Amino acid sequence: MTIPDSGKLGAAVVSAVRDVAETYILPRYQKLAKGDVRSKTHPGDLVTVADVESEQALSKILSALLPGSEVIGEEAAAADAVVLDHLNGESPVWIIDPVDGTANFVDGRPTFGVIIALVHRGETLMGWIHDPVAHRTLWAEKGAGAWLHEQTDTAKRVHVPPPPGEALNTLTAGLYAKTFNHLKGRFARIVRLGSAAHDYWSLVDGRMHVLSFSYLKPWDHAAGMLIHEEAGGYTRLVNGAAYSPAARNQPPSLSAPNKKVWDSIANADRS
Repeated sequence: MTIPDSGKLGAAVVSAVRDVAETYILPRYQKLAKGDVRSKTHPGDLVTVADVESEQALSKILSALLPGSEVIGEEAAAADAVVLDHLNGESPVWIIDPVDGTANFVDGRPTFGVIIALVHRGETLMGWIHDPVAHRTLWAEKGAGAWLHEQTDTAKRVHVPPPPGEALNTLTAGLYAKTFNHLKGRFARIVRLGSAAHDYWSLVDGRMHVLSFSYLKPWDHAAGMLIHEEAGGYTRLVNGAAYSPAARNQPPSLSAPNKKVWDSIANADRS
């Protein structure tokens, strides 16, 4: 699918996600009332009024920006998983994670964000990660690179910086997949940010070098993987296949600054 005026669409989504964050999310940051938070499937699976209201607002805006498109929000999918079937349909689909890192948001920590992806026939075409507290947005278009919008409207191209070395003991990793538990002691540092939005952002700006996830929900990973790859990073599933936001039960992912580092980790022995 070719997106007409993709640059204009990208900028429009940046503007929309900023406005929604400032209207529905930031006013509740560190100000949530007791009734503003509830659990979904278990006590640690939280949703707030900010999640619900920002998803609803973004759904209306995004569907209007691209007539004929459909929308899948994390909260809507939690209520009815059947909506995920739209990812295999003919219409372009917006995927929204309205507040990624909800537990951090509830606890008043700044490591949360908004994630948006545009998908067609199981392929991610565009992706955005917005940091409401820092008022900045990363976004990418497949085949066209990755960009950073800060508080001004000026966008600058972003590139994954070279790693400090190729040996594991020079690298910082976020390992959420048990597949790589045997390697944890071999990295320089292991970090857990509690937000896929900030994990992928850290990959792009070089604060983290390696990232692995299981349970590859499209609202958590479609945008981040695209942005990382368009910034020059290398991301694949551990079996070497490309990630698809439409596929179910995929093996864990592995992201690295380049293929050489990716191969060294994927093929590392268990000694």
